[in-house]
Amino acid sequence: MKLVITMSRRFGTGASVIAKDLSERLDIPVYDKAYIEHQIGSHKYETEAEVIRELASKPCIILGRCASDILKDRMNVLNIFVCADKEDRIHRIMRLESLSYEDAEEKVKRTDAERAAYYEEHVGKTWGDVNDYHMILDTSKLGVENCADILMHYFEKLEYI
Repeated sequence: MKLVITMSRRFGTGASVIAKDLSERLDIPVYDKAYIEHQIGSHKYETEAEVIRELASKPCIILGRCASDILKDRMNVLNIFVCADKEDRIHRIMRLESLSYEDAEEKVKRTDAERAAYYEEHVGKTWGDVNDYHMILDTSKLGVENCADILMHYFEKLEYI
């Protein structure tokens, strides 16, 4: 399989859980903001886009960082956007980070705003626009635990794996 998966997501959707599950099933790495930023600081890369293009030379999953746009012209890339109802996201963050409802709500709001601003600044487009993705997964409707199964079935059906 030569597939590269980009996964953009709203905060608190469980996308990192889905990515980890896919990573284990497909035996490919997941790269996130921390990894990509570390590559800039310790290697020959000057921009995140350079790191992402290099990482995408092999099968992998890339979380965020405008990877869907950076790799938009590649045929082997599947761009996924993960969303969920705001209330579900707030409650998920409350559980994961032991926060009050108000603190979790503020963190969801702030993180989503930061991601939207980052995307707009680097790509010049609206973050989460359905036209930029091949697939949208709503974890409120589908369940976080089912999304990797859905994707694996899709990959098998299209003979990606």
